[in-house]
Amino acid sequence: MLSSPLLSPEISAGKRAVSRCDSLGVPPFSDTQTGLFRAYLSPAHAATLEQVGVWMRESGMSTRIDAAGNLIGHYDGLSPDAPILLIGSHLDTVLNAGRYDGALGVMLGVEVVSFFHKQKKRFPFAIDVIGFGDEEGSRFPVAMLTSRAVAGALEALPSALHDAANISLQDALRENHLDPARYMKAAMPPGKVLAYLEAHIEQGPVLDTLGEATGIVTAIAAQHRYRVIITGEAGHAGTIPMSLRHDALAAAAEAILAIERTANEGPPDLVATVGQLELEPGAPNVVPGCVRLSIDVRAGSDTVRDQGAAQIRAQLEALAGRRGVSIAIQRQHDLPATPCDPQLTALLARSAQRINGSEPHFLVSGAGHDAMIMAALAPVCMVFIRCHKGISHNPAESVTAADAEKAFEIMVDFIISFSEKNETEQES
Repeated sequence: MLSSPLLSPEISAGKRAVSRCDSLGVPPFSDTQTGLFRAYLSPAHAATLEQVGVWMRESGMSTRIDAAGNLIGHYDGLSPDAPILLIGSHLDTVLNAGRYDGALGVMLGVEVVSFFHKQKKRFPFAIDVIGFGDEEGSRFPVAMLTSRAVAGALEALPSALHDAANISLQDALRENHLDPARYMKAAMPPGKVLAYLEAHIEQGPVLDTLGEATGIVTAIAAQHRYRVIITGEAGHAGTIPMSLRHDALAAAAEAILAIERTANEGPPDLVATVGQLELEPGAPNVVPGCVRLSIDVRAGSDTVRDQGAAQIRAQLEALAGRRGVSIAIQRQHDLPATPCDPQLTALLARSAQRINGSEPHFLVSGAGHDAMIMAALAPVCMVFIRCHKGISHNPAESVTAADAEKAFEIMVDFIISFSEKNETEQES
């Protein structure tokens, strides 16, 4: 197991990473006074980039904000034109979030560079640590926007995205001194990035149930996300007979149960969730005339996801006909199942075995991550960190400093092994 002669003998890298996430969980690093909400391009997001940038520079990195609003710390390799090993995760959060989803991966990346910087250790590659600006899609209705830009997977900046306050993405960029016309310049050159490594809390109960501090991700599940608008007819709650109603909310309630039933009756890896529900006019004495809801469908393979989504769509269209309402279903994003790179995953697993002293547990991630987008740019691998009871996207989200330390040590060992592997390949 690695020893950890880090910045201070009084505190471990894992403890410092967790502590820094905790310090980012309150204003000015949150857009709300209670709970945590850090939206892309918000004042809290800007404050977070400033603070994390300070920590990056203290750890031996130079820093910059790219054209999409991502924070990037750069640790030089042995040569000025060295390729890059990229470590990253996201700094935005959902509403009323936990403190470790995304941010812990960035903090551990900073700790890894601190470790090598203190040892005055350089590699044939540079190490970049990136804090993505928008993984959650909690402000604008498109997730992983900034990793798409970095991976060169974004054909054009969406032109009609607005947040709940009707602020456009373009205006939000300008408010943060970013030029919408340069957004695509965030793309990293193909071939420049050797590999992408992401550490992330599991956001599920498997590792906690097994009593394992860490796990190795083999793939990331396929995902579809939809926006659905059900339109009925608003009317007086006291004067319209039940038999003549076109109640959009009643139709939505039946739709939600149909979505749940489809997932329950499908393969074990199929899950479907309605996470947002808005209705109009929203008065106690008015039959609801319009409901907007979200549907999130995920599975371990594209085929299972697509079959589940098709069944859900057919059931919603059928119930709309029965209830005399109209339904509009718009797919907002389509994320295919993403296998992690087998060679990198094997290398990461060997590091985990050396650090933990036992064979690592392998998992498929049901949650989406920036890694699934970055796979278009470079080979990717992921290490999961146990979270208490699998609770995430919730203020009760909890990790231990000891588990974070294990992840840190695995990442350090992996980078050393990755360097040795690359040197051997170049010599042969």
